[in-house]
Amino acid sequence: MIQVEGLTKFYGNIPGIQNISFRVNEGEILGFLGPNGAGKSTTMRILTGYMPPHSGKARVAGFDVSEKPLEVQKRIGYLPEHNPLYPEMTVKAYLDFVASMKGVRGADQTAAIDRVIGGFGLESVASRIIGHLSKGYRQRVGLAQALVNDPPVLILDEPTSGLDPAQIIEIREFIRSLRGNHTIILSTHILPEVNVICDRVVIIHQGRVKKEGSIDDLTAKTQGGELIRVSAMGSLDSLKGSLAAVAGVRSVNVKDTAPNGEVRFEVRSGEGEDIRPDLAAAVTSAGGKLTELVQVRSTLEAIFVEIVGADYGPEEEGIEEEGTEGAGSGEEGSDA
Repeated sequence: MIQVEGLTKFYGNIPGIQNISFRVNEGEILGFLGPNGAGKSTTMRILTGYMPPHSGKARVAGFDVSEKPLEVQKRIGYLPEHNPLYPEMTVKAYLDFVASMKGVRGADQTAAIDRVIGGFGLESVASRIIGHLSKGYRQRVGLAQALVNDPPVLILDEPTSGLDPAQIIEIREFIRSLRGNHTIILSTHILPEVNVICDRVVIIHQGRVKKEGSIDDLTAKTQGGELIRVSAMGSLDSLKGSLAAVAGVRSVNVKDTAPNGEVRFEVRSGEGEDIRPDLAAAVTSAGGKLTELVQVRSTLEAIFVEIVGADYGPEEEGIEEEGTEGAGSGEEGSDA
C-alpha cells in the first residue's frame, strides 16, 4: 500500500532524510520511531504531498506522490502533530468544511459526518466551539477529520502527544480499532504504545533507517546475535567447555554461581540461530542437570536507546520540526 524507495530531502545543505526506504502492507499499522529531528515529520510530509523530495520515490495506494499528489491526497487521512483545527468553528461545522474540501458532498457528506461523530464519541460536543474543548476532545476531532472521507491510508504524527493517561488509552483504542480496514503509519514517542498498537516498526535516526521489522523479530535479537540464559547444576569448567563446543556458539560467559552449585551462563549465538536443543544436550553430555534455558528478548526501548545513544534527548529539535501545520489548535479549554 505504501512503498518508499531512496527518499532524500535537504534543507539547504543540511540533510533532513537520506536514502529512506521502507514499505507498509495493506491493513498494517507501522510504528515510525525516532528522536526529535530524526526525519520522521519530513518523511510524512513528503508522503502526504506537503513537500517534494530531492530524490527517491514514494507510492501510496499505487500512485506516485510526486507525479500524482492529488490522487494520493484523496486516499490519505493525515493528522499532523499540530492538530489542523479552526478553534472558532463548531465541531460539526468544521467537519462539514473538511468533508467538502475532500470532495464528500450531499447525502454522502451527511452520512460521513454522522459516521465520524458517532465513531469518535463526539455527539455531546458536535455543536460546541472547538477552542472550548479539552485537548482529548480536540484530538478526537483531529482524528475525525482525517477519517471523514474514509481513506484507505492514515498518517498519524504523535496523535497522543500531551494527553493524560486516560485520554491516551482512549485514542489508542480508536487507532487499534482501525487495524485491517486502514493502512496506518503511526509516529509516536511512547514506545509501549507501539508494542500495543503496531505490527511492524521502522526506527529512523539522523535521517536514515536504522532498523525495520516486526516487533517480535526486533526484540528477539540483541546486538551481536541471539542471547540465551543457561543455568545448570554441575562442574563450571565442564559445563562451559561443553556449551562453547556447540556449533553456532559465539561466546559463553559465566554470570554467577550459587551456593548450591548452580552455575548461570550467558550464551551468545548468531542472529536467527535457535541452538537451545543443542545447548540442553551439551549440559547433559557434561554431566550437568539443566535448571533454566531461556532466550533473552530485548525490549523495544532498549533497541531504541541502543540506536540513538547519546544523541537522544526529549528536547532535541531538528530542522524538519520547525514551524506549525494547519490553522492552529486553539486555546486549552475546559473538559467537555
